Amino acid sequence: MTVSVPLAASSVLRRTLLVLAAVAVIFGLTLLWGARVAANRFAYVSELGADGEPTAWAFRWALLLVASAAVIVAAAGRTLRSRVRLLALWTPSVSLVVAGAFFAIASQVTCTSGCPLPVGESFTWQDLIHTSIAVLGFAAACVAMLQVATAKNHPGLARLSLVSAVVVAVVAAAGGILSLARFMVNLGGLLEFAATTVALLWLAALALALLGATSRSSRETA
Repeated sequence: MTVSVPLAASSVLRRTLLVLAAVAVIFGLTLLWGARVAANRFAYVSELGADGEPTAWAFRWALLLVASAAVIVAAAGRTLRSRVRLLALWTPSVSLVVAGAFFAIASQVTCTSGCPLPVGESFTWQDLIHTSIAVLGFAAACVAMLQVATAKNHPGLARLSLVSAVVVAVVAAAGGILSLARFMVNLGGLLEFAATTVALLWLAALALALLGATSRSSRETA
């Protein structure tokens, strides 16, 4: 009895945190799309949080919510590990913590008005830091997807993660290329939002999958 009570309490806490993580992701995504609608123009995600934008508050809170959720999911998914040697050098949890940390920084160090590329005459250290951190955070999230896509003993979650990783990589790459080329930037902004949406829905799905696994484990040990 002295052992089962703490274990039960730990399971309840774990499930509660995973529910909160899933809710935080969905609320963060809702904030981003609400800001996109309120802006009433084609814009890249980071533009919504740029200096002077009325939607900056929503951008900051959305990224902080996502960052918090990523850390919670990372803590709950410590047993996940890739079957691929290169991807197994570190766990998906590490990738998620790195992504969460970068998103948290990007939420506070936003880009300047218009969110210009940090090159040429438009260069500022603020834009360089924000762009670099945001890209690295997104890359870490994509690595986490690939790691979970090749994880052991989780076939359903692996398939979902593989599809998500491919979609996010292709769509985000296309949007990034259009942004760098300053060509069809309206389409580029939509593609970036689409990639962000898929990535965040994957994170919410991962939280729910871990929640389901925790619930099954609790029933089996009851």
